[in-house]
Amino acid sequence: MKVLLLKDPKDKDSGPDPYIKELGLYSLEATLIPVLSFEFLSLEGLFEKLSHPECYGGLVFTSPRALEAIKICLKENSKKEAWSKSLKQMWNMKPTYVVGKATASLVEEIGLTPQGEKCGNAEKLAEYICSREKPNSSALLFPCGALKREVLPTVLREKGVPLESLTVYQTIQHPDLQESLSSYFSQQGIPASVVFFSPSGVKFCLQHIRKLSGDLISHIKFAAIGPTTAEAMEAAGIPVSCTAGNPTPQDLAAGLHQALHSLP
Repeated sequence: MKVLLLKDPKDKDSGPDPYIKELGLYSLEATLIPVLSFEFLSLEGLFEKLSHPECYGGLVFTSPRALEAIKICLKENSKKEAWSKSLKQMWNMKPTYVVGKATASLVEEIGLTPQGEKCGNAEKLAEYICSREKPNSSALLFPCGALKREVLPTVLREKGVPLESLTVYQTIQHPDLQESLSSYFSQQGIPASVVFFSPSGVKFCLQHIRKLSGDLISHIKFAAIGPTTAEAMEAAGIPVSCTAGNPTPQDLAAGLHQALHSLP
């Protein structure tokens, strides 16, 4: 059975993509099509804020992309030197809150210690932060994307925990998306399942998938990597056959296997 994964491939250096590998264990033949590209913004402003740890109570990251923005800043020698000489140590005296393993490992790469990575989403991370931060303390710096959800800022605001958001990237459609989808459907036919990995993926892909699959769209079982993506799919009028229990290759593969083998 063929499965179409609407996500970026994992870094080529780190071996086969874990989603393709895990689905393969269930005899599901998965193909990845990258959906999103990112444009980085306000990088000078970001480093300016990172240069003043004394103004903040800590850092919050809910996406690997925000760390990529910092890594781009640190490619400049003068900034890299300032970071490793003093800034890194000063930030390490404050908490760095994160959602998820991928974000946590990028935080470690820039020399900081992540907290809260086991909180599976922004809601849980917001509760975790509120349990540790005092109201009206110094603001937490939150480098984020243009499409960030308001869940975390709202919860923190309600509890009186100050947060300073800075938009450091925006999500755009991958330049090859339409062409990649067309060639997949013409060569592989209609997949048994299509998996969405983000609300942006739903926004950018759905019209093309509807067009390419025509009347056969009802044969496809649509799956979501998590509840936020599932909500976006339902809002767009797609029946969700499976939502991964946790956003991991193992949970997705097990859920998809069950959905594809259950009676219609």
